Amino acid sequence: MTGRTLIRGGLVITASDEIHADVLIEDGRVAALAASGTPAAEAWVADRTLDATGKYVIPGGVDAHTHMELPFGGTFASDTFETGTRAAAWGGTTTIVDFAVQSVGHTLREGLDAWHAKAEGNCAIDYGFHMIVSDVNQETLKEMDLLVEEGVTSFKQFMAYPGVFYSDDGQILRAMQRSADNGGLIMMHAENGIAIDVLVEQALARGETDPRYHGEVRKALLEAEATHRAIKLAQVAGAPLYVVHVSAMEAVAELARARDEGLNVFGETCPQYLFLSTDNLAEPDFEGAKYVCSTPLRPREHQARLWQGLRTNDLQVVSTDHCPFCFVGQKELGRGDFSKIPNGLPGVENRMDLLHQAVVDGHISRRRWIEIACATPARMFGMYPKKGTIAPGADADIVIYDPHAEQVMSAETHHMNVDYSAYEGKRTTGRVETVLSRGELVITEREYTGHAGHGVYTPRSTCQYLN
Repeated sequence: MTGRTLIRGGLVITASDEIHADVLIEDGRVAALAASGTPAAEAWVADRTLDATGKYVIPGGVDAHTHMELPFGGTFASDTFETGTRAAAWGGTTTIVDFAVQSVGHTLREGLDAWHAKAEGNCAIDYGFHMIVSDVNQETLKEMDLLVEEGVTSFKQFMAYPGVFYSDDGQILRAMQRSADNGGLIMMHAENGIAIDVLVEQALARGETDPRYHGEVRKALLEAEATHRAIKLAQVAGAPLYVVHVSAMEAVAELARARDEGLNVFGETCPQYLFLSTDNLAEPDFEGAKYVCSTPLRPREHQARLWQGLRTNDLQVVSTDHCPFCFVGQKELGRGDFSKIPNGLPGVENRMDLLHQAVVDGHISRRRWIEIACATPARMFGMYPKKGTIAPGADADIVIYDPHAEQVMSAETHHMNVDYSAYEGKRTTGRVETVLSRGELVITEREYTGHAGHGVYTPRSTCQYLN
């Protein structure tokens, strides 16, 4: 739709500013901002005016780590691109970057094409892709160059999951060397999967089969060791590195040390590591299976170090690693053997609200909330200032957010296609009221007014933080 939309009277919050301003939207983009009540703002006329008095006006969230329809452990993530992006919009997220998967023996192109086919015409909000590289060889390395040219500028590798996604140090080094040349960013799942598999086998042999043992075998030290190794390999290759879902204080320490040395090393954490812990994994009657993800939830004392890392910028991004599996019929595949529980948590709808709660709780500032949830992920993955801010020329991906509304998180009321909430019963302050994606109303005063197919594929430039 063309035409003009005007958002009046809200507190506009970006990563750098807070200002009481009116926002004028034209042709799907931000046309102008002006301080509320000034002659310039008062002179604006529009086809549609949204009243944001007493509310925040914030950029739509950018969730740079989701897995819609991911095949894993003999089943599939329960959110499709349609249900998952609708839920994201309900939670104030207007862009996701999902992971296309290269299967061993296949090309990157085949994997990317398969994910384009899943997403196209089905998304309520805009989306991009990272590429999971499972099979490093000469052809794969050449393909990486081509993908960067067409806007898939980040590649994920796994030091975990031998026999599935695992890459050895030589394969990792080759991919890093290639990305050092082509401008791509290597994203690393940093856990020593070879050692973890030994511990899994030993735990099961001892009859330790409950979900809590998932957390015990995937040791924090093995996350730290892999993080350290990934950093050193990246240093040898002269390549930047982005470590995904950092959960352990020892891993944060490795990132902090590397950043202090001036290396282009970045870290992401997720709400589950900030708000949940091994207490959840230990819930009785197999309920702990709901909380099985990798890296695993850690003992509660790790949370303070993660919050500190977000404040000091040793961690730069909060994404969800949204990868939902229903408790009934999917998580239950691991009854009697924790290693068969599909790894993943639902969370794409909860991230913006949980991080606002962190503002309320005094962990982070309002601007830092927007920085870690919108601006930095957009910059990290080459989408800024089109995404991640409210400024003239930016896409009109805008959320009107009520900072005073209270809610209780629950599977009864969420919109993700999964039969439980990882945050069941949690009370939070702050709630999304209205969401625009490229100027179109997707959520209108707590009603879904979007549609599948509005969201378009977004090619990305390279990481905007590299020296």
